[in-house]
Amino acid sequence: MNGRFNKESKMRFLKIFTSFVLLSSCTDGNPGPDDYPGAEHQRNNHYITNAAPLMAQPYTALPLGAIKPQGWLKTMLETQRDGLTGNLDKVYAIVAGENNGWLGGTGDSWERGPYWIDGLVPLAYLLDDRKLLQKAHKWVEWSIKNQRDDGYFGPRPYDPQTPLIKGTQQKMSEDWWPKMVMLKVFQQYYSATGDVRVIKLMSEYFKYQLAQLPDNPLDKWTYWAGRRGADNLQIVYWLYNITGEDYLLNLATLIHKQTHDWTSVFSGDALTRTNPYVSLHCVNVAQGLKAPVIYYQQSKDSTHLRAPLLGLEKLKAVHGFANGMYGGDEALHGNDPTQGSELCSAVEIMYSFESMLPITGNTYYADYLEQIAFNVLPTQHNDDFTKRQYFQQPNQIKVSHEYRNFDCEYGGSTTLFGVTTGYPCCVANMHQGWPKFTQNLFYATGDNGVAALVYAPSSVDVKVADGVNVHIEEKTQYPFEEQIEFIINPEKETTFAFHLRIPGWCARPRVTVNGQEHAVEQGAHIVKIERAWKQNDKVVLELPMEIAIDRWYEKSASVQRGPLLYALKIEEEWKEVSKDNWPDSFFEVWPKSAWNYGIPKKILDNKDFEVVKTSGQIAAMPWNPENAPLRIITTGKQIPHWKEYNGNTGKLPVSPWPHRELGTEEEKIALIPYGCTTLRISQFPVVDIHKK
Repeated sequence: MNGRFNKESKMRFLKIFTSFVLLSSCTDGNPGPDDYPGAEHQRNNHYITNAAPLMAQPYTALPLGAIKPQGWLKTMLETQRDGLTGNLDKVYAIVAGENNGWLGGTGDSWERGPYWIDGLVPLAYLLDDRKLLQKAHKWVEWSIKNQRDDGYFGPRPYDPQTPLIKGTQQKMSEDWWPKMVMLKVFQQYYSATGDVRVIKLMSEYFKYQLAQLPDNPLDKWTYWAGRRGADNLQIVYWLYNITGEDYLLNLATLIHKQTHDWTSVFSGDALTRTNPYVSLHCVNVAQGLKAPVIYYQQSKDSTHLRAPLLGLEKLKAVHGFANGMYGGDEALHGNDPTQGSELCSAVEIMYSFESMLPITGNTYYADYLEQIAFNVLPTQHNDDFTKRQYFQQPNQIKVSHEYRNFDCEYGGSTTLFGVTTGYPCCVANMHQGWPKFTQNLFYATGDNGVAALVYAPSSVDVKVADGVNVHIEEKTQYPFEEQIEFIINPEKETTFAFHLRIPGWCARPRVTVNGQEHAVEQGAHIVKIERAWKQNDKVVLELPMEIAIDRWYEKSASVQRGPLLYALKIEEEWKEVSKDNWPDSFFEVWPKSAWNYGIPKKILDNKDFEVVKTSGQIAAMPWNPENAPLRIITTGKQIPHWKEYNGNTGKLPVSPWPHRELGTEEEKIALIPYGCTTLRISQFPVVDIHKK
């Protein structure tokens, strides 16, 4: 997961990438069904999956509600319920309240209302929460009941006689883009309920699109729809898999043609350009990442399969951070760890990985999904999910109301923890992160089995074999612990395949079935256990985690163990601030301990790190400095000339003063999981021994 790979990690990626491309390529460059990595599987018999002529997919999403969170993950969802996700209509009423255009009002008619509902719907069904369901259904019902005869749905096109409400975007109601978000809402709602009215609405709307797009292309009103057309395209394919109507494939081809050419972006040299960097918006890049793979289902062109993998490596090399994100505040902005990454980028790149994983079967995307979920996502909202941060920094030593070297500044408010600080899109869009992560822990398989491809405490109910119901409970404290236990309970003894992912970072995995060793092929990324399963069968997956050191911007070093990045623990002071010219209070966070540490090269070379479990019981809310379940104790050395500049660390020292001339003593420092931090150093200067 690195911007600049060391030898070991580079070889690991090349092995995954090469084996995958070989499976998905043929001599003429246009693979047929037999060249596809999931071709040996039949199409799943029990769930909505790709229908011919679309590619058979190795993994298929389960209905919303089939997977349930447990442990710390359930706490995260319950915190969302009690925080902004469950109360945005009150806290941000000017946009999410009763006057929203998506409820028939004269308020905001663009993306923010649908953004919120795109997270609220899955959260409501995952928690079986009646209050949330009532809120979400109100938005769904209005669109269904108010669809026009020509198939258009959503807020009525802008009326020049109606005054615009300050702070809203009513004028862009005709834009194709916000409908794409609402289509995702309908898909999830149908997945949970089977409400056939959704099929009717989509069918009529897609006929309207097919008729309108030749004269009113995706980017007619704003360029966002042209950049984000894959969100539209994937729902067209989903409906085709239900209705089988050929016009949908014609529409799919048209949408792909009108969508920005992300295949060329990721396959070409755009992402590696510097001085200046290519002008691409960070969230568009996160959403565009899935575009080639979505279209691959119809094109069967391996170029579309390879493009995102190439693009990710280029992003990391020029813009990448140790946490898995990239400099984009808002335009792409290089890999200095004081540059920002947007919260919308984090949840959208997670959704892209969740979309690509079942189509490709490539576990590289699952590894990457976990990296963002366990490192980036928890740091960008506060513990009670009532405030969020627009941009986060990998090296973040102060959260304060001041200008930084960001592409977009928004009055110096972009690092603050608030409701509308920075830009308000994220307060509407962040809600999809944890719920959709939960929805993608398990999949049905092409061979009518079940796959656990992403790990967190949870349970699932799934149909296998010829329709037998099976309940699987996943007991784990992953990613903080190495063991994952699955208790498998079919309603009757049944033979099916259980697929387990082996992360790319794990060199020595171990699997047991009812205490008996199950062979794991060296280098395997999927372990397939096919047997007759009975009540209370137990599978235990052990994923030993080792320290890995990688190098980044200005030769800085990062410390990773398993899926978790570690960062310097800095004592934090949270200060609530209210200002007359700001609509809501916000929090600044100031350091109360030193941050300007480097790590001696000899420590890195010898991997002189001690992993310490901080307590016997992992807290229900582990994602803060106080509850961090793990620490790494190592040796650091303060660098006196590395000082604060405009709320940031000063320029990262590429070659600190010689070890013995810094004038400071070596001392023990504590690193904690990056996801538990607000203030942090995660990319450390390397202190070397000077030889004259």
